[in-house]
Amino acid sequence: KELEELTIAGCWVHCRRRFDEALKLIPKPSQKESNAFLLMKQIQAIYREEGKLNDLSSDERLKQRQVVIKPLVDAFFAYLKTINVSKKDKFGDAVRYARNQEKYLRVFLTDGDVPIDNNASERAIRGFCIRKKIWQMIDTIHGAKSSAIIYSIVETAKANNLKPFDYVQHLLEEIPRHMNDKDCSFLEDLLPWSE
Repeated sequence: KELEELTIAGCWVHCRRRFDEALKLIPKPSQKESNAFLLMKQIQAIYREEGKLNDLSSDERLKQRQVVIKPLVDAFFAYLKTINVSKKDKFGDAVRYARNQEKYLRVFLTDGDVPIDNNASERAIRGFCIRKKIWQMIDTIHGAKSSAIIYSIVETAKANNLKPFDYVQHLLEEIPRHMNDKDCSFLEDLLPWSE
């Protein structure tokens, strides 16, 4: 896709994690009266309602987000604005992070295809991160680039519900047929999301 088509959105998991870390520092008997606890509960409510929308079309999901989830998000940020944080601690950091990210954390409310968090992306690169030590044996720039390209192709195939082996095999059969082509438009037909 072209860069202009990209949508920058915030991740509610990252926001939630900061409040969770702050909550863990509060003694157990005092947790339920804390602002961190209340904000965590609000985020849980947002996720609970978002979870009910998984099987809807993009348009229906957007409509439901506007009707059901937007008021919850509005309440979260309205409450956040009433909190005075001056000291540098985990809770203050969480509040500042959420306030600074508000514009991006609201993006999922404007497009039914934008996820509430980037968990799917993080899961997709998890294998890559785990394999970093294994790949330390790649000792050339060319080898590293080739490895990254192959990994990207495989993960993109998986993300588009294709069998990676079959997709790579298809590429290896089709690309050589076009090696002498001056027009590269055939590449569009080889993308994993093409028909």
